[in-house]
Amino acid sequence: MSGLIEVLFCYWLPLFFIAMESYLIGGINASIVVTGIFKSGEDIRKKGSGNAGFTNVLRTYGKKLAVWTFIIDFLKGILAVFLAQMIISFFSVTGVEFPILTLAKYLACFMCVIGHMYPCFFKFKGGKSILVAWSSMFLVDYKVAIVLISVFLVVLIFTKIVSASSVCAAISYPIAAFFSSYFWVYKQTYNFYDVFIPIFFSVIISVIVIFKHKGNIKRILNKSEKKISIGK
Repeated sequence: MSGLIEVLFCYWLPLFFIAMESYLIGGINASIVVTGIFKSGEDIRKKGSGNAGFTNVLRTYGKKLAVWTFIIDFLKGILAVFLAQMIISFFSVTGVEFPILTLAKYLACFMCVIGHMYPCFFKFKGGKSILVAWSSMFLVDYKVAIVLISVFLVVLIFTKIVSASSVCAAISYPIAAFFSSYFWVYKQTYNFYDVFIPIFFSVIISVIVIFKHKGNIKRILNKSEKKISIGK
């Protein structure tokens, strides 16, 4: 615990910058921006399912706007973590034995997810952050990102329900983070925080994402949740 306190003391400023830039990047909700530009100010949150996300754009406005939404939301997760790496390297402090880069990247992922869900630019009403959480994981831990998309696609193929696929991917997130951090990192460093940080943030993100899908889960259970064409 003393190591964590020391790191927070040494790195509080860059961690603050990382949290802020990641939240603000996450708050640029692509579905709201894209539909607002190409559909004369229409608000995607007042259309279809009411969710400010890729799937609702696809169902409501079609493939073209959905592709733009996907690209922007995908890239912003990567950008948030990339900038976190740059910031933490600029403020590097020697003599601190702590996986500070891991902390910075997971913090960026978490705050980008929060920004997407609760964007200050759009009255704190955003999307469910599945795409953002997934894309940011490519720079945080690509092995976990591969597991998440694999789970998502397998469930989607069998159920044709995006929300069910998203929930299953969220459930698998902490499990994948544990196995990746334990067997690929901890077994070499034997540093407790190499496992604690991924599990801590992945559990929080997973719980929040599942909570945001509570309405979808109810509809899945009563078999009223809409399915999507695999072709789309």
